[in-house]
Amino acid sequence: MTLLTGQQRGPDRADRAAQNTHASGDQTRAAISKPFAASSKKLPSLRVWKILGTSVSVAILALSVLVLARTLTTVNYNSVRAAIQGTSASQIALALCFAACSYLALTGYDFVALRQLRLKVPYRTAALASFTSYAISFTMGFPLITAGAVRYWIYSQAGVRASKVASLTVIAGVTFWLGMALVLGVALTLRSDGLAELDHLSRWVNLSLGLATLAGLGVYLIWVARGPRRTRIQGLRLELPGLGLSIGQIMLGVTDLCMASAVLYVLLPAGHGLGFFSFAAVYVFACLLGIASNVPGGVGAFEATILKIVPSPTPEALLASLLVFRLVYYLVPFVLALAFLGAHESVKRWKSLRDAMSDDAEDENSG
Repeated sequence: MTLLTGQQRGPDRADRAAQNTHASGDQTRAAISKPFAASSKKLPSLRVWKILGTSVSVAILALSVLVLARTLTTVNYNSVRAAIQGTSASQIALALCFAACSYLALTGYDFVALRQLRLKVPYRTAALASFTSYAISFTMGFPLITAGAVRYWIYSQAGVRASKVASLTVIAGVTFWLGMALVLGVALTLRSDGLAELDHLSRWVNLSLGLATLAGLGVYLIWVARGPRRTRIQGLRLELPGLGLSIGQIMLGVTDLCMASAVLYVLLPAGHGLGFFSFAAVYVFACLLGIASNVPGGVGAFEATILKIVPSPTPEALLASLLVFRLVYYLVPFVLALAFLGAHESVKRWKSLRDAMSDDAEDENSG
């Protein structure tokens, strides 16, 4: 918004703020992606890994499409509609509560990263940046770009440099993977028999995988506990959190994943016969395949995994649960994130305009 008066002697503060905002917005993607791109110039061998990763993603996506196609050809869509309509209000309410708890835990990801980077940013700013970045990146995909851009837009207003925002994004990602490792390791260890019926692996294979995952997590904790550890991740030279913050990262990651899996768990049709820990392991595995597919929100790979593994009275009932889950955990937060960002920008613009009008009034009085 621009204020025009006959006595205006130059661009007012609101104009300058708007110009700076648009300029910083044009530079956001480049500022965030530049640190990550540095590693590809220094390490040509990364091209091989990128080709391999792309091949794996295409294979997972193709397999997911095949599974979904086979399932959807047998689905009665009237039954799916009836199953959605049959979802009780208590199920929806519980799902919304668990989704809120999951996103609340996600705000802790940024809090821990800010502590590690020794940045003093108010929690309300960190919470806004975390919630909006995750809600948008979960839906749009490409988290290093989308989440990083949203974070930069918000944190830059608090004086945080682009390089620090990039480091924060990577540390927050480490939190997610540490929590995922613990959930998967514990579930495979304690529920090896039950999961054997779902993944068609022997009990001993599941148990070995679980113990190996927990052992790797333990080695990581011992490693960071013995002193400051600096490493290069996504082209960034980082000091990893110590033992205390790493334990905090694990707890936050576990809370986030358990709450997110609980959203879908309470929406499942009756008669699935799965305990929560067994289902949490399936959920984490589905998330892994969704991430590996590089499709926004893991769409396709996530659903195919759940449809293939989770027992259900009918495929229509399970598909209905997945659709409601997407609505509760993805679409609702996405809309809220856009609303919060719009409100945040409107308040900032209004403050700039109000200050500019106040300055003009003072100039007129002094004149």
